[in-house]
Amino acid sequence: MLAYFIRRIFLMVPTLLGIMALSFVIIQFAPGGPVEKIIAQLQGQDSGAASRVGGGSGGDIGANAAVAAGDASSTYRGAQGLDPAFIKELERQFGFDKPAHERFFKMITDYARFDFGRSFFRDASVVSLIKEKLPVSISLGLWMTLIAYAISIPLGIRKALHDGSAFDIWTSAVIVVGYAIPSFLFAVLLVVLFAGGSFWQIFPLRGLTSSNFDELSLAGKVIDYLWHIALPLSAMVISQFATLTLLTKNSFLDEIRKQYVLTARMKGLSENRVLYGHVFRNAMLIVIAGFPGAFVHAFFTGSLLIETIFSLDGLGYLAYSATLDRDYPVVFGSLFIFSLMGLVVTLVTDLTYTFIDPRIDFEARDV
Repeated sequence: MLAYFIRRIFLMVPTLLGIMALSFVIIQFAPGGPVEKIIAQLQGQDSGAASRVGGGSGGDIGANAAVAAGDASSTYRGAQGLDPAFIKELERQFGFDKPAHERFFKMITDYARFDFGRSFFRDASVVSLIKEKLPVSISLGLWMTLIAYAISIPLGIRKALHDGSAFDIWTSAVIVVGYAIPSFLFAVLLVVLFAGGSFWQIFPLRGLTSSNFDELSLAGKVIDYLWHIALPLSAMVISQFATLTLLTKNSFLDEIRKQYVLTARMKGLSENRVLYGHVFRNAMLIVIAGFPGAFVHAFFTGSLLIETIFSLDGLGYLAYSATLDRDYPVVFGSLFIFSLMGLVVTLVTDLTYTFIDPRIDFEARDV
């Protein structure tokens, strides 16, 4: 077992390198970039564009950026008429004065020391930006996972015990419909109905807390927080518990049909003792062991549109806006951190399997 996990840890290194290398190559062929963004803003007479370029000489060059250079030529779209020295300074500030392989090697070297640099267009480090957005994403991801498990496990067990009944049929229909409805579409429906869209103004539409949150009592803070996350969580949970419910049901059905259950019943054990003393522990193995992976899935995916609709400034919206802005330090830093966490959580999931059921031996499998 120890050798298996050591191999898995060592395999994380080439996996991360592969992810970062592939993403880096794709970015090189993607149209646009931070230099083009600054040029476009300058051509549009955005007075704040040049000030975003760091360095003592950036302001002086930016002041002369609109001066035409008759013989200027540039590979950047829209750069005609701009001072070539300004373009060179932009390249230096963004690190594009070096070949691509040197930039990639420097990035990986810095990331190995967990130095993710600073944002191109925000006056903050990548780590501080991620820390700033974490509370929103943690709130959504953790609560969504807990609620999905709290609903899915009892529902899946009851469906298994009443397999083929009217209850099983109509709940399956509800689950399928809920799974088929995109979460963002359900979010829009909730806004229209309960957030002042066209009907009732019951829930707030922006943020995780009210503006006077710090002035509230402890009970008031809890109520205010739950009041704000009610609609976003409802929109996210509706399409998340379907798979878990059906997984729980099928796992219970498989265990109920095994020989040891028949033996336990023949020994005179009560039905509750058989179901919750023997079947539950074995049936829940795959469900409980998948909790870390389910949390990470809820934490990093599917929340972008929900964050946008409900004006929640979380990690999903940060990564999306950084991609649009070509803010490469934020894009690559977020990708590295999320990929690393995903690999670690996969390993933790395997550890959870072995903790719940020591009979599982990963050494007997190929990695």
